[in-house]
Amino acid sequence: MTTATSRGVARVSKAADGALSQTGNIVQLFVDVVRQMFVRPFQWREFIQQAWFIASVTILPTALIAIPFGAIVSMQTGSLIKQLGAESYTGAASVLVVVQQGSPLVTSLLVAGAAGSAVAADLGSRTIREEIDAMEVLGINPIQRLVVPRVLAMVLVAMLLNGLVAVVGIAGGYFFNVIVQHGTPGAYLSSFGALAQLPDLYISTLKAAIFGVIAGVVASYKGLNPKGGPKGVGEAVNQSVVVTFLLLFFANLIITAVFLQIVPPKVG
Repeated sequence: MTTATSRGVARVSKAADGALSQTGNIVQLFVDVVRQMFVRPFQWREFIQQAWFIASVTILPTALIAIPFGAIVSMQTGSLIKQLGAESYTGAASVLVVVQQGSPLVTSLLVAGAAGSAVAADLGSRTIREEIDAMEVLGINPIQRLVVPRVLAMVLVAMLLNGLVAVVGIAGGYFFNVIVQHGTPGAYLSSFGALAQLPDLYISTLKAAIFGVIAGVVASYKGLNPKGGPKGVGEAVNQSVVVTFLLLFFANLIITAVFLQIVPPKVG
């Protein structure tokens, strides 16, 4: 019994050490990305190619998810608000949920799932083919050449897709609230204007940018550090998606808590 307990403690300790080590390595990679971001020449061609690729694989799924997402939020909040007898605030509740919480999370999850997995697979395949080692031998910094353009491309596309999700989600919520739930268009729009404020849009865009950085750095780290050949690349892709999702939800919790403390809610 004592031997089994000691083995269990040793495994937990080893897992904790590995998690802390990976966290430190990811933070170090983030610092290196920030440093190499200002090194010239900037890889504009790589940046444009990656931004176009990320947008091409995420824009259609993002738009398709935004429509039912906005509809679900609108119908759920509309039903709840009707029970409370505050139908005039349906538009404000639906739109604020979509803008503040929904659009950054939907965007970041799709960017992390589609683009992040592609980045991890690409860098992982380059690593096992020893292309990264060859670049370092030639004096080329792989972080400045490959990682920085990919991270910045994910940030740019995440911010643009965030606006797309917000617009499509609001339009879908408006349609379902007015057509399906027989709401009043004027009340929907007036309540939104009465309670919404510009900081809501600012925090949504900031969240999308931060989520893009997290997705890009984690995917790049996993892609640069695969273990076990081609099988390790597949495992690195799966790990990058799971780790990114966890970090995104924690980051969203912290950012939202800080925002609600700093920016007072607007009173209608």
